[in-house]
Amino acid sequence: MIVFPAIDIRGGKCVRLFQGDFNKETVFSNNPEEMAQQWEAQGASYIHIVDLDGAIAGSPVNIFTIKKILETVKIPIEVGGGIRSIDDIYDLLEMGVDRVIMGSAAIDNPKLVRQAAREFEERVIVGIDAKNGRVAVHGWDDTSEVTATELAMRMGDYGITTVIFTDITRDGTLQGVKAESFANIAIRSGISVIASGGVGSIDDIKALKKYEKDGVIGVILGKSIYTGKVDLTEAIKVAEN
Repeated sequence: MIVFPAIDIRGGKCVRLFQGDFNKETVFSNNPEEMAQQWEAQGASYIHIVDLDGAIAGSPVNIFTIKKILETVKIPIEVGGGIRSIDDIYDLLEMGVDRVIMGSAAIDNPKLVRQAAREFEERVIVGIDAKNGRVAVHGWDDTSEVTATELAMRMGDYGITTVIFTDITRDGTLQGVKAESFANIAIRSGISVIASGGVGSIDDIKALKKYEKDGVIGVILGKSIYTGKVDLTEAIKVAEN
C-alpha cells in the first residue's frame, strides 16, 4: 500500500482545509516545493497535489508552483483540481506530472472521462469526494444525487482503473477512517481505491492495510503529517510491510 503525502495549494501556498471548507484554512508553508522536498526526504515514493484554486476556477491555476515542485523532487507526483479538458491533461503530463486526477468531470462530462481513459490509460484517475455517501463536485460546493459507489462502478465501466475516495466529513478532522467503507467501494466497483480523509494515527494505516487485498492500494495523508499526529516514515513502513 502506497502512502501519499498531500500538498494542497491555494494562492501558491501549502494549506489544509477542514472538511473542505475554504473558510477554515490553515497555511502550513509559503513554499510547497520545500514541503515536497521534506516528504521525499522522509521516504515518500509519490506525492499527491491538489490545486484548490483550480478546483474552484474550473481549470488549473497554480501551474507555476507545480512546476517548481517537479523541479525540486525526483519522485512522481499526481495532480488534481480543475482538470476538465483533454488539453488540461495533456499539458500536465507534458510538464512532467506522472498522473492526473479528474474530479467534477466524472459527473459533468462522462464522455471526457471515457476519452481520457482511452487516450491516457492508467495515467488518468478519478477523484470521488463524498458527503454522507453522496458525490460532491465543483470544489465540494455542490452535492449530486449520485452515490460514491455508483460513481466508482461507472468509472470502471469507462475504463478508469483507480479512484481516490475522499470522505469529506472526516477530511482534516483527524477523527480516524472508516476503513471498511473504502474496501466496500473497491470490492463493489472492482477497481483500485486510494483512501483519503480522517487519518489521525498509525492505527488508521494499519486498518486500511488489512483491506489491501480487496483493492485499497493507497492512503493520502494531509493534516495528520503536518500536525505531527502521524510520522510519515513510520506510516510508510507500516503500509509497505
